[in-house]
Amino acid sequence: MIATTLALVGDRSPHVRSHARIPTLLDALRTNDRLDVDAVWVPTTDAAEPHALDGFDAVWLLPGSPYASEAGALNAVRHARETGTRFLGTCGGFQHALLEYARGACGLADAGHAENDPHADEPLIVPLSCSLVGHEGPVRVTPGTLAERALGAAHTVERYHCAYGLDPRYLEPLRAGGLRFTGHDDDGEVRIAELPGHPFFLATLFQPELAGDGTRAHPLVRAFLSGV
Repeated sequence: MIATTLALVGDRSPHVRSHARIPTLLDALRTNDRLDVDAVWVPTTDAAEPHALDGFDAVWLLPGSPYASEAGALNAVRHARETGTRFLGTCGGFQHALLEYARGACGLADAGHAENDPHADEPLIVPLSCSLVGHEGPVRVTPGTLAERALGAAHTVERYHCAYGLDPRYLEPLRAGGLRFTGHDDDGEVRIAELPGHPFFLATLFQPELAGDGTRAHPLVRAFLSGV
């Protein structure tokens, strides 16, 4: 059995559907996939502290934004990115993964998140032209990528519960900085980002933890926690 210590970074709430699904999902991974996952919830306020995430094999930045601590959410991304710790960011985790990369790797120090700061001068994350709250839609995955390997397919249909995404003006600066966008909807809007050269660094605007009824893990989550 594969053992993994997992930091679930987020401000746990019974009102966030993703958070309520996690215990069932982890039980399914243990039972069906023989993954011994030792998961610890880490509030974003705690994640902001130095060394808070040391010793974990994997970090999952969960939905539930705006977070109690933007600094904690960004620190979780930075820790995983800089230490080579496996990372998955979903929904708000996707948004903050891009925000941290813009600031920390691309020199875009003024990049902001419109949900956290509606008056940001340089909002990287902005309201979507059409909210994806409660939406389900197709995602086309770039062949030969971590995303395709993790999903096991070049096309998937995924669930969303978000209203913010990447401002397309920042696509090229982020690409130039080394980030790769490897999943898009039918209109070409970004849905997956990954970091080449990292053991496992993947962020999705959709929420794979909401797939099905929770009795079988989404292949992306399984790949993340098994170290594929």
